[in-house]
Amino acid sequence: MKRLFIVAMAVFAVVTSATAQEKSPLSYVDASTLTIINKIQDSDKPFERLDVERYGSLTPRAVNAFRQSTGLAVAFTTDSRNIYVRWSIHPTKLRANSSDIYLRGMDIYLKDNGVWTFAGVARPKPDPTVVDFETSLVRHMAEGVKECMVYLPAYVEIKSLEIGVDQGSMIKAAASPFKHKIVFIGSSLTHGEGAPRPGANYVAQLGRRLNAETPNLGHSGQCKLQQHFVDIVCDNKADAFVFDAFSNPTADIINERLYDFVAQIRAKHKKTPLIFLQTVRRTGAMFDLVAKKRNDDQRAAAEKLMERVCKDFKNVYFIDNAFDTGADNEGTVDNSHLTDYGIYRVLQIMEPQLREILSHHGIK
Repeated sequence: MKRLFIVAMAVFAVVTSATAQEKSPLSYVDASTLTIINKIQDSDKPFERLDVERYGSLTPRAVNAFRQSTGLAVAFTTDSRNIYVRWSIHPTKLRANSSDIYLRGMDIYLKDNGVWTFAGVARPKPDPTVVDFETSLVRHMAEGVKECMVYLPAYVEIKSLEIGVDQGSMIKAAASPFKHKIVFIGSSLTHGEGAPRPGANYVAQLGRRLNAETPNLGHSGQCKLQQHFVDIVCDNKADAFVFDAFSNPTADIINERLYDFVAQIRAKHKKTPLIFLQTVRRTGAMFDLVAKKRNDDQRAAAEKLMERVCKDFKNVYFIDNAFDTGADNEGTVDNSHLTDYGIYRVLQIMEPQLREILSHHGIK
């Protein structure tokens, strides 16, 4: 009986300690005072991925999209045992193909034995009319200093964002944990529709794997080799630019715009590697003959034009199987957009080829 009493008291002490910790007061700091990574450029709007005022060629739709926090992350160190987040967003509509955590929520990665490791999520309330949130990211951690990285929502514009830690704990900005900068421009595949959470997007995963900040300029449905993408690329520096540029335009648009698109960028960035990704082979096109023709025409136009582009311009590359999701058609949520399983398959193919190209240019 004495042994049972001691065990019961020990369990009670653990539960009481955890409960007390849950109720411990928090101190919040403005996330803009910490380190914002994966931005293509500095601006006075820390949670927008692009300073849209700099580009007069942007359409209103593009302005709205690039004000979203897609791909951005907050880097900091803290000795807190609990990390919370409080944020406010502009109203938005839910998207059928994306999880609400990807759309309006966040996830956190912690450095564990030198490896960035997924540790928790901030779940928004399921009511789409709610625009103010406060919730935990990760709790009940061990003592000690943690290196943290919080990925921001993919499809909303953030009005305010604060990181919460235990009162009296240290929290401070960290230097960018990454060595290089590789900018990704693309369609909803790059914007991340279908991804389960922000840090699981293929661009974010490549950033951690390639030791690079990876600004994400995906724009769902609207990446069609337009002039504003030329203007943005020419206006910014990076170690490399990666283009998912063939998923949205028709074959006619690819034939009309691609060569000049590359020529303008190469005139500004004379040696920077430009890496183009072939679009996904849409699984629904196996049965929908109209969709199949459009998809086949896109891919054929891209392949033909890229052969010419790679011949005429140095340091331009084409990964022709970049978005291969497998022959069993199990890699997408809707015949086009990647699930986490699809992302895994794509990275198995894409990452080694990217590494080889980047290594050739000393990006390791």
